[in-house]
Amino acid sequence: MTDALTDEALEALKGDQAELFSAVYRTFAGPVLGYLTAKGVADPEAGMQEVFLAVLPRLADISGGMGGLRTFIFSVAHARMVDEHRKQSRAPEHHEFEPERDPRESRSAESEAMHLMAPGEVMELLAYLNDDQREVLILRIIAGLTVEQVAGILGKSAGAVKQLQRRALIVLRENSAVKEYVSL
Repeated sequence: MTDALTDEALEALKGDQAELFSAVYRTFAGPVLGYLTAKGVADPEAGMQEVFLAVLPRLADISGGMGGLRTFIFSVAHARMVDEHRKQSRAPEHHEFEPERDPRESRSAESEAMHLMAPGEVMELLAYLNDDQREVLILRIIAGLTVEQVAGILGKSAGAVKQLQRRALIVLRENSAVKEYVSL
């Protein structure tokens, strides 16, 4: 407990700042750590260090003997605890990302491009594709189906659907570049 340091010992140590701080720290570190832990401070050891860093420069100014010192130290500890709880209440909660619970959807670049184009332009571009490529792009981009869903509908593997989509996009890219060049 704090009885190891008496009023007389406290007064005798006032001339030697290092020895005074050492005695105060030995006497109060455990109780301050216990207080901060009991009050739910996230990192009680860091809080305790902050308390004693705040107490150290004011040791020579404390009056009231051991009672005054104890009151001062625990008032600083209490203030640090309140600050920590305020900081925690303002900080956003951190949660792990759970993709299955995220309702947001983002469209692909291809889907965005198709959405921005007029329906006539889309049909004109789709005319450059063979039947399988056209069907894959319509189901993937316009209908918004997954690769696996398109594969199930067309009776093809997921890899074949991906390959058809990739080749279709290459054809469209090449033909839209030619179309832009001709219109210039």
